[in-house]
Amino acid sequence: MWRAVALLALLGFCERDETVAGHGGGADAWVLQEIDGEAFTAEAWLRFGEGGAVTGPGPCASFTAQQTAPYPWFAIEDLRADGPNCPALAREVQILEALSAMTLSEVGPSVMILSSEDGREMIFSRTQ
Repeated sequence: MWRAVALLALLGFCERDETVAGHGGGADAWVLQEIDGEAFTAEAWLRFGEGGAVTGPGPCASFTAQQTAPYPWFAIEDLRADGPNCPALAREVQILEALSAMTLSEVGPSVMILSSEDGREMIFSRTQ
């Protein structure tokens, strides 16, 4: 039996993470640099985990979500922020609203771009 499982794995029949994490976006954190062409000066980043888990801190709170679309598509579900209100709450809302609007992802060696069909865009840089 184990030989059959090993053979299937070699042939590519085992389940693979088809989200951003499984296509080069996992392991490292992605620091938000721009939203819709404007520099983002507050601190915020994303980390993509196995099975579509998305976590990160925004300027006020940490957030979690589930990325459910296969790469290169992008869809966030169950987005939840957990933390206190702060003076940068408007920036926090800006991030969460933009993240929810993204529909496509492009992961490069040092830059990730999330975009939407209506021209919105979020640009992230990879950090280790």
